[in-house]
Amino acid sequence: MSTSIEELARANVRALTPYLSARRLGGNGDVWLNANEYPLAVPFELSQNTLNRYPECQPKQVIERYARYAGLATDQVLVCRGADEGIELVIRAFCEPGQDAVLFCPPTYGMYAVSAETIGVEVRTVEAREDWQLNLPAIAERLDGVKVVYVCSPNNPTGNLVNPDDLRQLLEITRGKALVVADEAYIEFCPSASVAGWLKDYPHLVVLRTLSKAFALAGLRCGFTLANAEVITLLMKVIAPYPLSTPVADIAAQALSEQGVALMKQHVSELVATREELIGQLRRCDCVEEVFTSNTNYVLARFTATSQAFKTLWEQGIILRDQSRQPGLSGCLRITIGTREECNRVIAALRNLPGTAASREQA
Repeated sequence: MSTSIEELARANVRALTPYLSARRLGGNGDVWLNANEYPLAVPFELSQNTLNRYPECQPKQVIERYARYAGLATDQVLVCRGADEGIELVIRAFCEPGQDAVLFCPPTYGMYAVSAETIGVEVRTVEAREDWQLNLPAIAERLDGVKVVYVCSPNNPTGNLVNPDDLRQLLEITRGKALVVADEAYIEFCPSASVAGWLKDYPHLVVLRTLSKAFALAGLRCGFTLANAEVITLLMKVIAPYPLSTPVADIAAQALSEQGVALMKQHVSELVATREELIGQLRRCDCVEEVFTSNTNYVLARFTATSQAFKTLWEQGIILRDQSRQPGLSGCLRITIGTREECNRVIAALRNLPGTAASREQA
């Protein structure tokens, strides 16, 4: 009796709901505000042409420059294929499938669940409080068997920072029991909030970073895992032999040069100014019920008629990210900060939509 290809697959993979990235969701727009990318391309020149040779597993110049940028030693830095690979490497190195668990606090980034489920590790969740801060007593009750706790700060998709005192408490209650992974994909928009400087105090802390957001290199797929040397050594045992191609390492090194970092900071300053302007304009739109404070390159807003707002913009070629199915985010759309012109197009499209009072009258 033959077995179908579907039946040959692992049961947990057959049951898996894949992470739907912005590009997989599709759309035919010309204003892409659904993936938290920088809206304009940054300049670079390929200087490495010896593609007949395999690249270094950990490109020396990239590691040195990122260590300098992050204020760490080179043995505390691992470069990988985006922060997403860092999420998975930690699970592969520290979690026994069918035995251990990871824990995180929705609403948050969807890849923590997908990576764990793919590997066959239990997913445990503790919903954030109404203010999107950690529910520490509930987390403490659910830590038995947990090897990794993921905390995204600033959090995606809410845009808020996690209270640093709560993070310290979490690191204390997990000491000697589990790793705490602080996902800092958006930290360049609020650099003083980074916990990378805490590595000296907490051997079980891991920090994830990326060049995809503020560095405007989402298409490069280059990220960093920051941890104490003992953790990095273990992660090196499970990473692919050649995680970064030569062109990727070449461009990453350029982005991390003094000029590259200065350009990134200039872009961040411009985006933050555009973000604050967009928040002010959104708060004057009748169809917007609430706009949340953001420490990132995106804004989360709650709409009176979410589906209508999303569809109206979609039909005008403006693609947003619907977050309304996430816990506590009913009616919410996430808007990436684009150029000022793109943000103005969003406001122009939303201005004509009815607000709460008008919606009640129509009902």
